[in-house]
Amino acid sequence: MSNIFSERIEALRGLMLSRGWDAVIIGGSDPHQSEYPADRWKQVRWLTGFTGEAGDVVVTLDHCGLWTDTRYFIQAREQLEGTGAVLHKTRVPEEVLIPEWLGMQFGSDAVIAVDSLCQSAQTVESLRSCFNVIGVPDLLSVLWEDRPAIPQTPVFRIRAGETRQEKLRWLRETLAENGCDVILVSALDEVAWLLNIRASDIEYNPMAISYLLVGEDYANWYVLKDEVEDPQSLDTFDVLAQEGISILPYDSTALSLAELEDKTLWLDSASVNAQLREAVRCRVVLRPSPVAERKEVKDPKEIEWMRECHIRDGLAMEKFLYWLERSLAAGKSISEWDAAVKLGQYRSEIADYMGDSFETISAYGKGAALPHYITPKENAPLLEPHGLYLCDSGGQYLSGTTDITRTIPLGDCTDEEIRDYTLVLKGHIDLASAIFPAGTPGCRIDAAARLPLWRNLCNYGHGTGHGVGFFLGVHEGPHQIRQNMGPEPLVEGMVTSDEPGIYREGKHGVRHENLLLTVDAGTTEFGSFLAFETLTLCHFDASIIDVQLLDRYELEWLNAYNLKVFETLGPLLDEELRQWLKTKTAPIVLE
Repeated sequence: MSNIFSERIEALRGLMLSRGWDAVIIGGSDPHQSEYPADRWKQVRWLTGFTGEAGDVVVTLDHCGLWTDTRYFIQAREQLEGTGAVLHKTRVPEEVLIPEWLGMQFGSDAVIAVDSLCQSAQTVESLRSCFNVIGVPDLLSVLWEDRPAIPQTPVFRIRAGETRQEKLRWLRETLAENGCDVILVSALDEVAWLLNIRASDIEYNPMAISYLLVGEDYANWYVLKDEVEDPQSLDTFDVLAQEGISILPYDSTALSLAELEDKTLWLDSASVNAQLREAVRCRVVLRPSPVAERKEVKDPKEIEWMRECHIRDGLAMEKFLYWLERSLAAGKSISEWDAAVKLGQYRSEIADYMGDSFETISAYGKGAALPHYITPKENAPLLEPHGLYLCDSGGQYLSGTTDITRTIPLGDCTDEEIRDYTLVLKGHIDLASAIFPAGTPGCRIDAAARLPLWRNLCNYGHGTGHGVGFFLGVHEGPHQIRQNMGPEPLVEGMVTSDEPGIYREGKHGVRHENLLLTVDAGTTEFGSFLAFETLTLCHFDASIIDVQLLDRYELEWLNAYNLKVFETLGPLLDEELRQWLKTKTAPIVLE
């Protein structure tokens, strides 16, 4: 049975036949390799209907496949039904990734077309070592008649621990130390961080779609501004120009790169797109951007502001949880969507709130078994006075970015729900209380959160922790805590999530998430050690915990954390809510 997505896939096959292409690769990113693209570049969604945040599509004349990871398997199966596209699983032992799969289907003379604007130079170069690859910018535009334009939203300056001049001075010193004259900064969060500017070009991500070219004595910012009439934006452009930063058209980036004939250019081939890479005529040094590592270590002012930000965010969370409990007890009908909207209202009351940091995951029962569940606006499931409700949410504030998940018992829970709830909390606590040698990468401590689950033959398919920006992306790298091998060490000043989970398809899902700040734990004759300070402030509901599953130190950690939540937030709440929180944070009596 045909649907709009199967028709689009067939239309693409018609284009392939007319151009002599054997396969087309459609990536899930944008020209800056962003995790979350603007609507213009949601090509996978337009072609197949899949709405997950990570997915790439390969179309041949007789096959259409979507490659995505464990977070989206259930979602992909549901959304691809009737499209003619099939799921290819990644991050599983039996995975066959796109280059290998193409090699099994075609010889080296196969013609593979890619959107060279939305594929990284690194990816395309790898493919070209095996196939005849043709780069076609905006490949789908010939079929996508109502394709959205590149967004332009007001650009504004923010307060930051370091000035633009200080950051650019550091970057120029780094260039000189590495024998380079110029660097192209193409990742949107890196541009925003360097210039201390923000915008709203991508939903939930306070960034402007732009590039930054930094040389020994100049900085060129390539950005759309023709349609921006906002006074604050115009003032921002004027201030940057006065500081010696040239504001140039976004589409002139390639021309500027082509003119660097006698320079040595630093490029990050993982973030620069293939189209721009092909415009370069000068000597190139391919290295990861130094901005990413510098940005993920927060400076003292940013840390201070983020601590304050989490107090305000915690107050919104506690008001929401109080409202939820009281409303359900009063017999009110509340849907998943109603709950998400109410939480957004509480956050919007915070003075420096700038929006959510991602779409709130408000999931009851079986919906919570999807790690990246999309809460429906229409006919959303109703919350019932039993079982588990999972809410994963976050805010963007001028003073920081938050990300918190709470799994909330709404009444009686099954033995399985109680056990899963407790085991995930046990894993969360074990990671939050970890102490480890300086220089340890996140992949080496991932097992701290998983061991309690592994001992009970449980696991989860997503990572345990991701970096979080300062009023930037809620996902920030390169550091992370996950099983995948990665060399990036955890460093004092980094902010990382702690979010183990258990998901039982068709039943329930459990995830407990706080944000952690990496801090100094001391130095001994055995070296320097690091630990975590929990930034998030919102109680964990202890009413259904199976105390027998927790060790004494885990119970002590939980009691101490809940006490800190009460002592920090309680004085800022009205008396009724304060008494409720006091009850919720009452210590578990230790035998």
